[in-house]
Amino acid sequence: MASMRKNPKVTNVQTVARSHVFNVESMDVEFSNGTKRTYERLNPKGNGAVLIVPMLDDDTVLMIYEFSAGTECYELGLTKGKIDKGETPIEAASRELKEEIGYGANKFTFLKTITLAPGYQSNTTHIVLAENLYEEIAEGDEPEPLEIVSHKLSNLDQLTYDEDLTEARSILALYMVREIIRNR
Repeated sequence: MASMRKNPKVTNVQTVARSHVFNVESMDVEFSNGTKRTYERLNPKGNGAVLIVPMLDDDTVLMIYEFSAGTECYELGLTKGKIDKGETPIEAASRELKEEIGYGANKFTFLKTITLAPGYQSNTTHIVLAENLYEEIAEGDEPEPLEIVSHKLSNLDQLTYDEDLTEARSILALYMVREIIRNR
């Protein structure tokens, strides 16, 4: 059955606030039934981000503890970073791995592009699986060395409830990779 959805008409998109990271926009929207609303959204500068699942073997994932300004504490998560101008998600994943955890990968697999809160944010994250790792360090932009820890995907159900692991993107990516590996 064909979809009955018709995208609404978006007009009058204006920047209402800006920082070095975020751009807050106001936008007028008219729906097909004539209803009009004004929405605000975060429209970050840049080309999106990558989140990488680096696997040492079929059960061992490398994760990091990194300070998170939003929660004001160190959070357990996966390697991630912005995609620089001219980079593909795979190229950004390769660079970020070397910068953040000191590994390169011989095999990258793009898994999915996700959004975080599409009702008011337009940023995207590209999830990438990295396998066949080898040691290679590149200088990054981290303010301090990151703590690298390994976890077992076979313990993922327990890890999900670890109080240090709260980022939904990382949790989703770990479950996706566990299923991919189980189905090989």
